Amino acid sequence: MMAVPVFAAPANTSSLESQKKAAQNEVNSLQSQLSELMSKMTDLQNQLITKGEEITKAEKQLKEAEEKEQQQYEDMKLRIKYMYEEGDGSAVERILSSGSIAEMLNQAEYAQKVHSYDRQMLDEYVETVTEVKELKESLEEDMNKLEDMQTEYEAQQTELNTTIESKSAEVANLDAQIQEAARKAAEEQAAREKAVQEAAKKAEAQQQENNNTPSGNNGGGAETPAPAPNTPDTPDTPEAPPAPEEPSGGGSSSGNVSAAQTIVSAAWSQIGVPYVWGGTTPYVGLDCSGLTQWCHAQAGIYIGRVDSQQLAGGMQVSDPQPGDIAWTPGHVAIYIGNGQMIEAQQPGTTICVSSVRASAFVRYW
Repeated sequence: MMAVPVFAAPANTSSLESQKKAAQNEVNSLQSQLSELMSKMTDLQNQLITKGEEITKAEKQLKEAEEKEQQQYEDMKLRIKYMYEEGDGSAVERILSSGSIAEMLNQAEYAQKVHSYDRQMLDEYVETVTEVKELKESLEEDMNKLEDMQTEYEAQQTELNTTIESKSAEVANLDAQIQEAARKAAEEQAAREKAVQEAAKKAEAQQQENNNTPSGNNGGGAETPAPAPNTPDTPDTPEAPPAPEEPSGGGSSSGNVSAAQTIVSAAWSQIGVPYVWGGTTPYVGLDCSGLTQWCHAQAGIYIGRVDSQQLAGGMQVSDPQPGDIAWTPGHVAIYIGNGQMIEAQQPGTTICVSSVRASAFVRYW
């Protein structure tokens, strides 16, 4: 009986495993930081939307206040002109032509009260306009700070993603080295076992040959050598059954194509509409997630307000089709096919067609 030795894996395998574990722990830590940052970005986006809505409201109030101020100013000028210009019916003539001192005083008091009222109303409107202007400026200052914070978060996100990709590649490389070391160890083990088996077979054959060799010829005649023992034929090894075929197809959705067409048509209808933070009014002003939310609503599909909700609520697909949402952290758009999308890009721009930029594609139809 021969003992078959068992050989250990190469010594550096354990070292590679340790390195892989450390790198994987770093990746997990970075992923945790990224998740926390994404949560902050979602909260920040909600703040930006709210602040944008407040600015839109303040702009509307300012416009109304300015219009009232101007109208009151014009009305006051007309009344002053009516009261003091020379001619029949003027305030001066009516005061001087009064039939009594009492009537004259009443006319003079009336003119004074009208003037005081106009002055008071004009002062109030001026004060209102000033207050609304200051509110709008304060809101815009807050918006600028939030946008600066968003830019900072996006830079942190890019840095984390780059580091995660690098560390993930390091983990994959270490894993490949471990697999290669294990493969080589298995090959070496198999080679040693084969060598031992071949040596055993040779020794057995030699022993059998020695047993079959005659020790002498006492009868003067040559002995007929004993026939070699019959070795039963080794049955053919049955062929392994063919591997099952991989299912074909790339994960295409059999969704509601009519809804998808409605979504795309709705997006086309908003081309040229201004970007407005917090905007949800079609043909007037929309932000990126306001656009995607409204387009889906036209197809009877109601989705979340911000990009993270829209990502989480739908089905992520690897085969984007027109009508899907093209998602990147902090931004969404409507994919229209041929590598293009319709998006509300950023303040100061209008909704437009651009080349697709997406980390994921999300489908609701």
